[in-house]
Amino acid sequence: MPEKDDPEGKPAPRLRLVKSNAAEGELLSNVASGSAAQIVIAVTAVLAMCYFAKLPLITLLLAVLVAFMLDPLVGLFQRWHIPRWAGSFIAVSLLLGCLYGVAYFSYNRALEFIDQLPKYSRNIEKATLSFRQQAEKIKQSTETVLPGAADESQVVKVREQTNLSEWIISGFGGFTEVLLTVSFIPFLVYFMLSWRDQTRDTTVRLFDPGNRTKVKTTLSGIAAVMRAFLVGNFICGLFMAGVSMIVFGFLKLPYFYFLGLISGFLSLLPYLGVVFAIIPPIAAGIGQLSGAQIFAVAALVVGLHVFAINVLFPKVIGKRLRLNPLVVTIALLLWGWLWGAMGLILAIPITSALKIIFDHTESLRPFGAWMED
Repeated sequence: MPEKDDPEGKPAPRLRLVKSNAAEGELLSNVASGSAAQIVIAVTAVLAMCYFAKLPLITLLLAVLVAFMLDPLVGLFQRWHIPRWAGSFIAVSLLLGCLYGVAYFSYNRALEFIDQLPKYSRNIEKATLSFRQQAEKIKQSTETVLPGAADESQVVKVREQTNLSEWIISGFGGFTEVLLTVSFIPFLVYFMLSWRDQTRDTTVRLFDPGNRTKVKTTLSGIAAVMRAFLVGNFICGLFMAGVSMIVFGFLKLPYFYFLGLISGFLSLLPYLGVVFAIIPPIAAGIGQLSGAQIFAVAALVVGLHVFAINVLFPKVIGKRLRLNPLVVTIALLLWGWLWGAMGLILAIPITSALKIIFDHTESLRPFGAWMED
């Protein structure tokens, strides 16, 4: 039996409760819709910033990775009673010296390799001659069956000649911009190393006192993951480069030391690395190696890549990253689209750092759990 209003005309208590619950539900629905819209707008704005500011952001992230890589060396210098600013300068100088030595060695080997390119190109042309002859036969058969195809083949297409000076000027502008930005990396690394403690303390003080312990734990976790990622990749790269050099030398592949080093470290690139790692030794081996030996080279590169992905990476860095394959694939797709080849290199450390932030933020822990392996 429905409740009646009281004599003063006020609604019954149950009706007031129903109306109150309905209003509260509508309010919560509006708040949830507004929050979802804000999240979408914020994510879109961040992605747009990453796309349009990719050069300085890539430079900054590379400097962060290099600083994490050199920080243990600076800590060792501190234990030897060397001031942190001096140890940072020595570490950066040693890194630049090593890079110069590698570049000098690689440049000389590359010049020798380029001198042999005409011979390699002739070998490749001979190896692909049968395929080109077969393609020519197919083309002639098509022209015989379809006369219109022959008429179209006689059409001469005229393309506007590219102005060489304009191309050089435009390319030089882009190159100088990249070179100028990259030149900041040594200075950024030095200041990140020498001002590490001050930067960490001031970053922690940006947050409320109740959250500062959690922020310190998050920063320590990110640092540990970055070091594990760098050290693990370096160990895996050295292993694959060493095995490649030994096998390439056994097969008498020209410049086996140079090609083994390139192939081993190119194989570190996720997914596409195995393709890039196969190209240099195969190109150098055509005309020098037999078909069985070329197949052995390709099988070695693929086998090393599979072994590294399924055995080395999980053992060396997998326990620290804890990212499931779906998240890794999405991260590579997203950051590769935003930043190209550098995005493929930086995708894993960026995603790992985001997961640690999610794990230590109460409202974002479900996202961290979704990303976990």
